[in-house]
Amino acid sequence: MATRAGLGYVSPPNPNANTCILNKADTGSPASHRYFLARRTVCEMLRDRGCAIDDSELTRSLSEFRSVFGDQPDPDTLRICAPLVSKPFKKVLVVFCGPEEINKAKAKFILLNIPNKESLHRIIIVLGGKMNHFARAEFELCEVKVEVFPITELIVNITKHVTMPKHEILTPEEKEQLLLKLKLADNQMPYMMENDAIARYYGLEKKQVVKITYNSQITGSFVTYRCVK
Repeated sequence: MATRAGLGYVSPPNPNANTCILNKADTGSPASHRYFLARRTVCEMLRDRGCAIDDSELTRSLSEFRSVFGDQPDPDTLRICAPLVSKPFKKVLVVFCGPEEINKAKAKFILLNIPNKESLHRIIIVLGGKMNHFARAEFELCEVKVEVFPITELIVNITKHVTMPKHEILTPEEKEQLLLKLKLADNQMPYMMENDAIARYYGLEKKQVVKITYNSQITGSFVTYRCVK
């Protein structure tokens, strides 16, 4: 309370003092917020990989997400199956898992409940908890390549960071032209590890080449290339 100097006046409390803060507070569950952020990043990642993703998936707000999936989302309802623009008959399936640990039996169950695997280009597993090495081995045996992302890696889209340079994946033809121009072989190029965060985001495989464009006020603009190793 404020006292007016010399008069002994005490101002009454303001009942609306914290209204703006309370109105902005997120009263929903942390789980729904986490799934919202991760699913949005996954949709951005799929589009960057050349999948057909509706704009509504990228512009959906947190409140809209909760109205569709609830405040305690069932991970099974969060699945995404997106076709490749260049090959619409091939799709990428994203499976969200809950916080329980994924063991071998759970991994088998997930794979057995994925129909029409022959139409899939990739399977992406988003982990809400841990996964043991027996489960990883089970996924590696799948006839479709399986990628695994802890949900914590998808809360923020790393490619949107202000310091992140622009990455462009070269086609096989563009790669061949580059190697001829530079008179280099694959193993003579600077490399990027297959488990690098950017390589994982774009789903890159060994020997693919990435064009990286830096644009900095300090160093200026320049281009370099990396071959996935």
